[in-house]
Amino acid sequence: MPPPNQQMAPGQKVPLSVDREVSSIPMAGKFDGKNWIYPSEQVNAARNIGFFSGKNWSPHERDMGVVVPIHNAVNEECWRRILDWEAMHETACKTPKLLRFEGKPRDYSPKARLWNLFGYRLPFDRHDWTVDRCGEKVKYVIDFYGGGEDPNGAPVSFFLDVRPAVSFGGVVDRLRMFWRTGRFQ
Repeated sequence: MPPPNQQMAPGQKVPLSVDREVSSIPMAGKFDGKNWIYPSEQVNAARNIGFFSGKNWSPHERDMGVVVPIHNAVNEECWRRILDWEAMHETACKTPKLLRFEGKPRDYSPKARLWNLFGYRLPFDRHDWTVDRCGEKVKYVIDFYGGGEDPNGAPVSFFLDVRPAVSFGGVVDRLRMFWRTGRFQ
């Protein structure tokens, strides 16, 4: 994995930490045997200050010390939920690994669009994560929703909808999970 650009972004006024945290998420592919490494405060600031401007939130450089740990914790929770799904395939693969991920903030999933027709808010972000299940590539869809608000109107929680993408195997897994939990995913 090439090192990220840790330089200050144009217009940035405050230097930020360039320290990075190693995740618990194992990598697949050419970096097999290593774990994903989260971006630093500096990289997050350079990437995300413009990204969040269209999402009713305008982060500042000083926010990155809070944003980065939340970002990392949310990704760890996404991986934990993917492992819940992958547990159904434990006999075939004991060590699934994350091959790649892609952010698709404006590409709403069919499920999110359907719920929106019933009056629910659209997610503020979506990711597609591709897992290497011991040689089989399996795609997961993750919709990120904002939770409740504090008295000042700031979001204070997230809701994650993590599930296999629609495919033959994904639908079978969703039905198996429904049978186990009684909840439709």
